Amino acid sequence: MSILSLLIPVTLVMGLVGLASFFWSLRNGQYEDLEGDAERILYDEDDRPLPSRTYKSPKEPTP
Repeated sequence: MSILSLLIPVTLVMGLVGLASFFWSLRNGQYEDLEGDAERILYDEDDRPLPSRTYKSPKEPTP
């Protein structure tokens, strides 16, 4: 029973820290543009295809 006197305050403090961090992230705009982030990860403008190469089998002689 004495362990509950330790666990209950620790749990309440952890809950308050989590709630405070949620409100901090909400106030700093972390949840402003959820749709844009989801689309930006799919479309990268700097992404280029790899150059195509023709590979020869090891059995073919090289010219």
